[in-house]
Order: sequence, then structure tokens, then C-alpha cells
Amino acid sequence: MTELQPEIRNTARALIVRQERVLLLRKFSEERGEYFALPGGGQETGETLEQTIARECREEIGTEVALRDLIWVADYFRCRSTQRHLIEMVFLCEVPEHYSPHNGHHPDKHQQEVVWLHRDELASHRLSEPYLAEAVAEILRPDSQSPDPTPTYLGAFHDDPVT
Repeated sequence: MTELQPEIRNTARALIVRQERVLLLRKFSEERGEYFALPGGGQETGETLEQTIARECREEIGTEVALRDLIWVADYFRCRSTQRHLIEMVFLCEVPEHYSPHNGHHPDKHQQEVVWLHRDELASHRLSEPYLAEAVAEILRPDSQSPDPTPTYLGAFHDDPVT
């Protein structure tokens, strides 16, 4: 069992949807292989969640975003070389109509590119957060015209330990 770091880290992530496609970061590491993640990251001291989303999206996807609604919160126990307790807050966001996916000026360490994935493709790809495919599928139900903005606490999720 890896050691749990003592501080809880707030993270803010952007769920950006266009025509049943989700904007994701395609990442690759030797340890994990290829996987996909929502844009966003750790909240810095003195920074609001809205400021965190804005900064992270400029750095990772190279554009400003319009923050709409908080859609879910989850406790996430991420297991890498140490275990980290994250409070994941995911906001529904919009990018400008003319936006096409590209890396921003300061992409994540393992970020390869920014892509649109259709909601039906999510389950067939490895996602960074274990709850992501199911949570996004619920928000983007085929019978729904737009994502449901009702905030939901998803519960606690744990990574499988990396061997």
C-alpha cells in the first residue's frame, strides 16, 4: 500500500461538450500508457475555482472558457508513487465556437494532444479518473438535449495500485 500524502488537494476540471463529443487531453506515460483526462488541475492558494479552470484551460487547451455550472464533486484517491486525496470539482464549460483542439502554452507533463471524443467512445478508452466514463455518460444521456447542471456528489473512488 502506498503512503497517503497528508494534504487534500482541490482540483477543478472542465467538462466541455459539443455535439455529443467531449474535449479531452490525450496523455501518455511509460507507467500508464495512453489515457485521457479532462482539462483542469490543482487549485493554487488564493485562487478561486473559476480562476483555476481559466488558468488550467489556457495552459492545457490554449483558450478561454466560459464556466457554466458545477456538475459533480468526487473524492478521488489517486495512486501513483504515493497516494493523493483529491476533491474533484467538475464544471460544465464552453469554448469559443471557432475553437479547434490544440495544446496550450503549458500542457501537462504527459499531455500529447487535445481531442474531441464522442460520448460513445469513452468506455473504450482508458480515462484518468475511474468514474469519468460513467459520470459523463449519465450527463450526456441520449434522451437529454443538454448536459444536466444539477450538482451531484459521486462518492469516493480509488485507483488500482500501480505495480
